[in-house]
Amino acid sequence: MVHLLLAIIYLAFISLGLPDSLLGAGWPVMHGYFRVSEQAMGIATMIISGSTIVSSLLSERLTKRFGTRFVTLVSVVMTATAMFGFSFSGSFWVLCLWGLPYGFGAGCIDAALNNYVAQHYSSRHMSWLHCFWGVGTIVSPYVMSYALIHARWQTGYRIIGTVQFGIAAVLLLTLSLWKVHADSENETMNSKVIGVTGALRTRGVFPLLIGFMCYCAAETTCMFWTASFLLGTRDITEEKAAAYAALFFIGITVGRFLSGLISNRFGDLGMIRLGTCIAAVGVVMIAVPALPTSAALAGCIVIGLGCAPVYPSVIHATPANFGSDKSQAIISVQMASAYVGSTFMPPLFGVLASLTGMWLMPYYIGVFFAVMILLMERTFRLTKNGEKKHE
Repeated sequence: MVHLLLAIIYLAFISLGLPDSLLGAGWPVMHGYFRVSEQAMGIATMIISGSTIVSSLLSERLTKRFGTRFVTLVSVVMTATAMFGFSFSGSFWVLCLWGLPYGFGAGCIDAALNNYVAQHYSSRHMSWLHCFWGVGTIVSPYVMSYALIHARWQTGYRIIGTVQFGIAAVLLLTLSLWKVHADSENETMNSKVIGVTGALRTRGVFPLLIGFMCYCAAETTCMFWTASFLLGTRDITEEKAAAYAALFFIGITVGRFLSGLISNRFGDLGMIRLGTCIAAVGVVMIAVPALPTSAALAGCIVIGLGCAPVYPSVIHATPANFGSDKSQAIISVQMASAYVGSTFMPPLFGVLASLTGMWLMPYYIGVFFAVMILLMERTFRLTKNGEKKHE
């Protein structure tokens, strides 16, 4: 039953990734349909991110009251419903309203599942689960491309919505499997609600949150701006720059699979250190203009490989660092800090780049990586857990 439940959780992580890249893939056509500017996507993503942050902060209370399995099921149903809501939207503001249930569902499932896996499974599975999230983000653009070629953008959302309802049906039929960890789950549900204030007062949490926010700022900046960086600093066409933007996603997805093979051996802090060192090499490869374009392209992959183990390792270490009784509350605020970094820091880079140039990107993300590793080291020291391997 343990392995079957793990397969279900893998499926849920694919569901978590499916909607994340759909809006960006379809927006070049969607903004014309809604008669709004290309920049209007920022309004939609801010609404989605805002509701995601709120639901992340509420996740502890919801999970302790209803349990991880019901939070996961309801969250998938909410995001699936939002996908169909997007497809039937007749105006941009209706689309934005459907961003609310999408964000609420995404935030709850993200915090609940990450905590559940961190408590019950090894760091290997945490890395592989986030690899499957990457699979979901890679699949969606191809679905939207198929829809645009053979039908309309609305069809892409309906396909993903249908798949998510199918995943929700599987979750509903397998609710009994979650009883395999019933004792520890009941203990968690019966424990005292720590809340946001209690989480923030916990020793070591503040540097953890700032460090995690910095990591997510660097990762999301790479996701959004790699194509523009290559176009602005290298002699390549727009079409090639768009295609090369996938290199970072390939790096991070492959890297998370590879991380799963060695994470139990190196431990969470070891994987964070290793990933940061690899990412630093990639940053140098894209920062030096004298290097050939091929080196810059390889650097994009290397940065993705370096990013791969950081997010899952930080999450997986939380119960070991702070205790299982506090992990749900702390992971909830971690998710909120992650969305703050990924929501506000990439647009800030866009403003800075418009004033200086795209050459700034490796230095911008380099600062975030440096601050991140310093604060992560401090977190592990404060929790006196720096030498443990969280298996």
